[in-house]
Amino acid sequence: MIEWTRDQRELRAALPPLGERLGEGLRERDRAGEFPYEQWKLVREADLLRLPFEERWGGLGQDLLTTMYVLEGLGQSCRDGGLSFSVTTHMVSTGVPLQRFGSEALKERFLPSVCSGELIGAHAITEPESGSDMLSLRTSARVEGDELVLNGSKAFVTNGPVAGLYVVYVSTGPQGSPFGLTAVLVERDLPGLSVGRPMEKMGLRTSPLCELFFDDCRVPLSNVIGRVGAGFLVFDHVMKWEVLCSFAVNVGEMQHRVDRVVEHTRTRRQFGQHIGAYQSVARRVVDMRIATDTARRALYDAALKVAADEEATAEVATAKLLASEGNLSTAIAAVQTFGGYGYMAEYGLEQDVRNALAGTIYSGTTDIQRGRIATAMGLQTGHAPHDH
Repeated sequence: MIEWTRDQRELRAALPPLGERLGEGLRERDRAGEFPYEQWKLVREADLLRLPFEERWGGLGQDLLTTMYVLEGLGQSCRDGGLSFSVTTHMVSTGVPLQRFGSEALKERFLPSVCSGELIGAHAITEPESGSDMLSLRTSARVEGDELVLNGSKAFVTNGPVAGLYVVYVSTGPQGSPFGLTAVLVERDLPGLSVGRPMEKMGLRTSPLCELFFDDCRVPLSNVIGRVGAGFLVFDHVMKWEVLCSFAVNVGEMQHRVDRVVEHTRTRRQFGQHIGAYQSVARRVVDMRIATDTARRALYDAALKVAADEEATAEVATAKLLASEGNLSTAIAAVQTFGGYGYMAEYGLEQDVRNALAGTIYSGTTDIQRGRIATAMGLQTGHAPHDH
């Protein structure tokens, strides 16, 4: 069990009152699929977006585990799962690769605005014809002088409609080769980039997504993150952080759900006794706690290995699988425990189910995670495809 320091606990302790303000007007925003600009401003003012970045860029200089711990607190206190998802996407998809692999000039130009949240970040990976197969990207980029010229399209770009900055993964070499990919930072107002309309979706509705279209979009070579051909390395690092940070938020949401269900079973009476006295109900709530505790432990155990630069592919995949499946199962269990009330929108539990289902798809589907674990066990050959 990790022993958190006083400073770490103080960072997290500031979140409950913030979370309450972030949830104001959520039902209406969720119904309309609106990005919460006012709540984003509150997140910026709380310095949440600065967590994992160096102080010289305006960050708080916190490590991976501290960042996860605080984000878990965000999930526990904030009922707007879409906003939380946009926060982690911005932080991890844009800021993390920029800090780890970007040139000094690139960091100096963009990282302060990413830390402050003035520029909202997104990353563009998935394509219409290549969801899980990262090595089959068709969006291409050719080098012309001191520029990359991008052509193609991207689908399901989280934060896309509101972002000012995109980390785009493109093919710059032989298809199927991990050395044929490049990550490049693309500003929204560049000629040749078209941002599609926000797309309606099942859950996480306050976190908008769209398509991007590139038609001879010219980007300075200096905007390449790392170097040409190193995109897979960048992507692999980002995916580890994305799984650990976004699903730490989910564990916080799961813990809030468990606490809420426990309170309900202690106060709701049926047939002359509290419903928690019924064995079937009690077992369901116990399973919720087990799922939450197991996911939390798996995420932080994996994070310890990632932070130590140890091989952690199987551990991250296991943590992602346990957290995403546990988030969905506890959301369904909460609706079942609340009965008819749980099915009503005003209780927010049906929204939890819609939001949680997405977690079994993004950052690598459940099937992809099992494939990665099987490969690590020597049960499969070849690469385990990536998905976002």
